[in-house]
Amino acid sequence: MSRSYGLFRVGFPYVKTIGMRRVTNTSMDVAIGKGGTVYVLGRTGQISRLTFEDDDLGNVCGPGRDDGRFVWPVAMVIDGDDNLWVTDESLNRVTVLNTDGEFVRKWGDPGEEDGQLNGVSGIAFDSEENVYVADTLNHRIQKFTNDGRFLLKWGGLGDAEGDLNMPWGITVDELGDVYVADWRNDRVQKFSADGEHIYSLGRSGSGKGEFNRPAGVEVDGDGDVYVADTGNNRVQQFDAQGRYVDQFIGDATVSKLSQKYLMANARVLRLREMADLERQKRLRNPRSVRLDGQGKMYVPDFGAFRVQIYQKEVIHLEPGEIDVPLRAPTLLTV
Repeated sequence: MSRSYGLFRVGFPYVKTIGMRRVTNTSMDVAIGKGGTVYVLGRTGQISRLTFEDDDLGNVCGPGRDDGRFVWPVAMVIDGDDNLWVTDESLNRVTVLNTDGEFVRKWGDPGEEDGQLNGVSGIAFDSEENVYVADTLNHRIQKFTNDGRFLLKWGGLGDAEGDLNMPWGITVDELGDVYVADWRNDRVQKFSADGEHIYSLGRSGSGKGEFNRPAGVEVDGDGDVYVADTGNNRVQQFDAQGRYVDQFIGDATVSKLSQKYLMANARVLRLREMADLERQKRLRNPRSVRLDGQGKMYVPDFGAFRVQIYQKEVIHLEPGEIDVPLRAPTLLTV
């Protein structure tokens, strides 16, 4: 697959907020089904179903230790058959459910040997639906077949290039490269499909391109990289070369579900009418960021129990429509 020669970044406006505390409590991750259903994974073990219009379709499942239940879930992805794959760092396993919540299969055992897991967090598919997982407390990445057979691993505790310290989020781009949110090292590392280090971006801090415990990571078809910068309460965007582009700090409006709840509670309405609302818009410790293939970015707003949605607006450019790359670029708008 090839990417555009250049991009005209038109904008990335906020679209809407969906969910609320009673429905999407402790929202950790999001997956978008084939029909547009939004599945929201809660840290307390539930998976909620919403429409894009913010209609509550009920829970897929709830907490527990039985098959198809979760104790301390972290990440969720959806496969080509519309099955949900969920990691559980407490149970050290990957569980597969269909979108009605019916148990399909599970795999994973606790330990340090090849194929064993210790505090598993991020999960991602490649183009053949092989599975990459962030084996967090073993400080490594492992790759499995779709049925859980171990293929390879890389990493190890440290802060040199290619080392990892509690890796969390993981994603695979359309070219097969793997991106890892290296949580305790406050950086994102890019690897080839077999674990060869390509580049690192970020360092500890709160400035542009700096991180405070990055959790989720995602890549779109333009090669843009999105990082849930949890401790800095934001999502940062980088281009395919790892250059900082933009940040999202939260622009939430009151969701449709929340409006219904608030309209039935006169005291809460009065308190909101008297409040400073600026902080209510902002992201609170986002743990993940997801894209739907149509340019929409979904940010599970963990501390505010909701999902904020944005829309990427970009024009793809060919040679002759944009100048060659410049050595010392500046952008002045008059």
